[in-house]
Amino acid sequence: MRRTLNNYGMILVLLALCLLFSLLTLKRQVPTGSAAAKELVARIVDGFGERDVILVVGAVNKDTAPLAEETGMLLRQRGFSNVRVVVGTPRDLRLKLDRITADGEKLAAIATGGDVIRWGVIEQLPEKFPQLATCRLVAPQSRLWPTFLKRSNLLAIVDRIIVIAIIAIGMTMVIITAGIDLSVGSLIALSAVAATLTMKALGGASASGAAVWLGFLAGILCCGLVGCGSGLLVAYFKVAPFIVTLGVMMMARGLAFLLTGGFSIYQVPEALPWLGQGRSLGVPNTVILLIGLFLAAHIFMTHTRLGRYIYAVGGNEEAARLSGVPVKLVIVFVYAVSALCAGLGGCIQASQLNTGTPSMGVMYELYVIAAVVVGGTSLSGGSGRVLGTLIGAFIISVIQNGMNLLGMESYTQQVVLGTVILAAVLLDKARSSRSMAPFLTGRKGSLPRS
Repeated sequence: MRRTLNNYGMILVLLALCLLFSLLTLKRQVPTGSAAAKELVARIVDGFGERDVILVVGAVNKDTAPLAEETGMLLRQRGFSNVRVVVGTPRDLRLKLDRITADGEKLAAIATGGDVIRWGVIEQLPEKFPQLATCRLVAPQSRLWPTFLKRSNLLAIVDRIIVIAIIAIGMTMVIITAGIDLSVGSLIALSAVAATLTMKALGGASASGAAVWLGFLAGILCCGLVGCGSGLLVAYFKVAPFIVTLGVMMMARGLAFLLTGGFSIYQVPEALPWLGQGRSLGVPNTVILLIGLFLAAHIFMTHTRLGRYIYAVGGNEEAARLSGVPVKLVIVFVYAVSALCAGLGGCIQASQLNTGTPSMGVMYELYVIAAVVVGGTSLSGGSGRVLGTLIGAFIISVIQNGMNLLGMESYTQQVVLGTVILAAVLLDKARSSRSMAPFLTGRKGSLPRS
């Protein structure tokens, strides 16, 4: 039973959190997917003629945008020649209605879904546009469904953890060796700045796609060199990891501001958003990258000699050295990997935002460490799993997302997240402490002697 809980406990916690937030956010929802588009088309075909003017509305950057586009396309395929599609804001809809009114057209129906049906311009249509008072609102039938389980919300959860989870791969290796890396947040900014400055130097907005990859390479290698420096100080000069990475954190952030003068870099190639915003076979490129990296890291940590060396160094550094493990090189390696992961995270953020900004990555080191600790990696070193870190990142993201959906204040969220991290650390201490053994095993009696 204990072994099962150790192996699958965090997965059970994640599932329990998903169930909790699903129940707490259960309410009537207006669907917005392909099924909703087909339902809209069926209702319009049954209730209106092919020559009627139909206005299909969607909100920009929301689920209703593809809903509106798909509905318009399907209606045209069914022979409706007077279909108008508006994807934008309430102001855009108001301007379109003004144009329809000015042209003297008789609007038969407005087709939409989601939150658009609650726009003021639609609710006040008879008062604002009396000549359109006979216009009917067509929307998909509402259903009882948790807001938490909406497709857009689940994608938001995944998108939120991409950078944190990737950096957490390297952080897991560092913490398994009983170290810590506080510099990863600043290295995100340094990487993004170095990458976009390289792209700017290679031609900026007019540069080819090759400039993007060269920029990414420059940003990642820059961080890798910084990570090697941190590892050398920890391994060869015996400086405490906390002090080394704290100093590097300040230096990297300051360097990012010095390189840009405190401004964002916008002169970037058009191909930059491909990594952070693009899709391959319908799947976000960042998700494909995340899955590939975690599978590779899992295989590396469980099936390679160097992976076993990392665990050995964290378990007992002196014993590992006496067993022939190159302890110092292993320590340099894990800090370099941590920095390289942070560099990749900076490139992803630059691609997502289409710019490089020296203020990127603030507080990310805390979220990354939280994901690693919640995922079951011991701060004492010697134990932990990369896949557990991924579960930990999801747990942190689900908690944050759920609290946002429930309308909790940001300060309250910080208290909750801090409590979760402390609980994870205390649980780790309880598992590893000999003094807690009688309580964990259920045996009564005196505490074991030291």
